[in-house]
Amino acid sequence: MNCTTCKAALPDLLLDPSAASAEARAHMAACPACAAELAELRATFALLDAWETPEISPYFDQKLAVRLREDQAAPPEGWFERLRSRLLFSTGRQFRPAMIGAMALLLVAGGGGVGISTFSSHHNQAQLAPAVNDLQILDKNEQALEQVDQLLQDDSPDDNSDAPPS
Repeated sequence: MNCTTCKAALPDLLLDPSAASAEARAHMAACPACAAELAELRATFALLDAWETPEISPYFDQKLAVRLREDQAAPPEGWFERLRSRLLFSTGRQFRPAMIGAMALLLVAGGGGVGISTFSSHHNQAQLAPAVNDLQILDKNEQALEQVDQLLQDDSPDDNSDAPPS
């Protein structure tokens, strides 16, 4: 048995030593680190057993009632103060549905836009074989070069306007 497995058996050794496995008890006897941790836990439990709760003030109920009446009689907070206190002192449970909705909207808008824009281009490219795709690229390059040549010929000064184009 290793120390990690023995640490999982510490609650059994602490609360009911007879319920713990023999391997765990043997490991405790052999491993000083695990034995020291068990001793620290036993000391902590002994301190908790010896601890006594302090007595509650005899006027606790009256003081609490006075504070509650003061809070009820106070003027209501404005919406900004209520929002601030809710954000500062809340667990955030009431905001979870709104946050989930906002995140879902972002996912749908962002992911849907990316998916729609890339779907058609990836779909067409996936059907073409690599050799066909390379030939199409070369054909487009050849067409572009022909267009550039035509533009250059149109821009050149015409010395022989009667000469047929070659």
